[in-house]
Amino acid sequence: MFMHNKRLMYTVRVAEQNPMLSSLLLEQFGGPQGELAAAMRYFGQALAESDPGRKDMLLDIATEELSHLEVIGSIIVMMNKGTKGRLAEGTGEGELLTEITQGGESHTLSLLYGGGAALMNSGGAPWTAAYIDTIGEPTADLRSNIAAESRAKIIYERLINVTDDPGVKDALGFLMTREIAHQKSFEKALYAIEPNFPPGKLPGVPAFTNKYYNMSQGEGDAEGPWNVGEKWEPIISDREQQSAVDGGDGSAATRLSKAEQELLATGATRTASNPGSDPTTGAELGAGPGAGILEGDVGFGDALKPRRK
Repeated sequence: MFMHNKRLMYTVRVAEQNPMLSSLLLEQFGGPQGELAAAMRYFGQALAESDPGRKDMLLDIATEELSHLEVIGSIIVMMNKGTKGRLAEGTGEGELLTEITQGGESHTLSLLYGGGAALMNSGGAPWTAAYIDTIGEPTADLRSNIAAESRAKIIYERLINVTDDPGVKDALGFLMTREIAHQKSFEKALYAIEPNFPPGKLPGVPAFTNKYYNMSQGEGDAEGPWNVGEKWEPIISDREQQSAVDGGDGSAATRLSKAEQELLATGATRTASNPGSDPTTGAELGAGPGAGILEGDVGFGDALKPRRK
């Protein structure tokens, strides 16, 4: 059961109207890193959680994220109050056009939502449950939650950097800081699961768990704790050792019935290519400069040369 307190979790003070900035703030209202996505992610995880400690933590943080949604939504609405009144009463027509088309989704907020906070991101894409990446395994979900809080903090940093409104900066600073606190909680909860790596129950195949394959070779090859050290076997750079690592021949095979083999053979015969054929194609009939070397062509750039007839 949820109960709403009419006092915001953090006081919102907006110094001036700013429809354009409000459209950027939508990223944290209805975007993939936003407060609604976070609340739904953690609330869903809490419902399925069997560990009482993690369940309580997830419910607390999910509920707090809803309060953050209220804070960021209130900032958006406050930034559009003046425009909302002028649009509703039809005053200052010329100035209104300039005001609501400053950029971003400012016109969408004003015209379609009357200055309200819409559940969409700063690019106008509607909120979607596809933002929720819960998979139902705590050691995987907690890592995803840590990453989500990190991404949200970065978005808040960027929003803080594009406004000079002191009250807005103050509120955004609070919301950004709470992302740090939540990340700390999720990290502690993750490491309270012992062991917590690799995620899930099954261990990796020992023959491949500690190998690092140098697949992209050339200038820029580098070594570090991600591929050398006591947790790693020697880097594998030999191309021959990078394929068919299971010791097989590196081919793909399946078992088929005799009837299936016959059908496949019939299909292969019917669709076989004739390497000795060189039919004239539509591409050749309509070929112009740059289509390739034809009889009489000298090379690239010789567009005036007559072509084969």
